[in-house]
Amino acid sequence: MTARSLDSKESKTSIEGFIIDLDGTVYKGKQAIEGAVEAIADLKRLGKRTVFLSNRGNISRKMCQAKLSGMGLDVPEEEILLSSTVTANFLRAYYRHSPVWALGDAGLREELLAAGLTLASKPESAEWLVITLHETLTYKELNDAFRAVRSGARIIATNADKTFPGDDGDSIDVAGMIGAIVAATGKEVELVIGKPSSLMADAALQALRLPPERCLIIGDSLASDIQLGKKAGIRTALVLTGSVSREEAEASELRPDWVWNTLEDVVQLHTGAEDIETEAGE
Repeated sequence: MTARSLDSKESKTSIEGFIIDLDGTVYKGKQAIEGAVEAIADLKRLGKRTVFLSNRGNISRKMCQAKLSGMGLDVPEEEILLSSTVTANFLRAYYRHSPVWALGDAGLREELLAAGLTLASKPESAEWLVITLHETLTYKELNDAFRAVRSGARIIATNADKTFPGDDGDSIDVAGMIGAIVAATGKEVELVIGKPSSLMADAALQALRLPPERCLIIGDSLASDIQLGKKAGIRTALVLTGSVSREEAEASELRPDWVWNTLEDVVQLHTGAEDIETEAGE
């Protein structure tokens, strides 16, 4: 099987915007995935618009920008959209004056403050509890979040991913933090912001200033990246650098338009190469 060339039904220029996942697509842990940095540089050389859309909610855009820079990627902050960013923007738009309590690493609080939100001085005064990944979680922090909800705070989560690809394999993600709070308080999460939500898709399309039919989302997750594309009318490409196999992708109801070995394949496809893997379902 070969990849569909953009010479056929669509011209090579029909895809102008690339929505690119980070964890498992551009890097794993602290290491860039082979060929990813070069592929992104080639897209920019071709004049394509890019935005990096990640369900990471425990880091800020500045932290992410510094991490990418350390891998040799010079990415403007405005091209980085994290679930923490979109969560902060949602709260600013609809609950600007509501004090919030954060369960997560420092990057979440940085994004909340950058959006002009007020962090509650104590858990009991919070109107919202924002839950994200917390890689240095302590009992006190978990208990403070519990007290915020018991005192009336509503729950919003940056995402609900169960695992993420770390340096030494899959690691527990935000679902673990959510599970602890929901089980202890009996209160449910009112809103999950991260992929595959329409909030993330809308943020990416707004950043690219393009309609969905002129964009492609590339990621390693069927449940978040590919499902987001299907819901938003954006073409999809799954890379096999995460935890999904080619067989799983082709058997899934969420079949991507393309299945590639790595992000590196994107440029070969865009230049019309016929020897790379694979358009799903061919």
